[in-house]
Amino acid sequence: MVSHQRRRGQKATIWRTITITDNRGNEVKVADEANPWIVKAWEIPQRSAKAEVPGQQKINIIRLGVQANLEGVELWSRVVFKGKPYDVVTPPAYHHGSSRHVRHWSIDIRERPNHG
Repeated sequence: MVSHQRRRGQKATIWRTITITDNRGNEVKVADEANPWIVKAWEIPQRSAKAEVPGQQKINIIRLGVQANLEGVELWSRVVFKGKPYDVVTPPAYHHGSSRHVRHWSIDIRERPNHG
């Protein structure tokens, strides 16, 4: 039986990486905030560690699956999923599968620390 989780996926906003020249003339990679992609994504928890002591950082990494080709998404890209900001920790990986119904891209993202 095939899972229908993809069909019920949730909205994710993804900003691809672009190269710009900073005010010192250096080429730097940044998220292209002017052109976000809004895609339907499903999640697979990867690992997490809860901060037990003040000053420790919570680690929450999930894998997003999407049907779209995420060209230009790299380690400097940004993601907002379920209202939380994430950093990309692995470039998108293509999974061909046995048919077009299971072909997809996956990307691991890590929750950004909350400084509020």
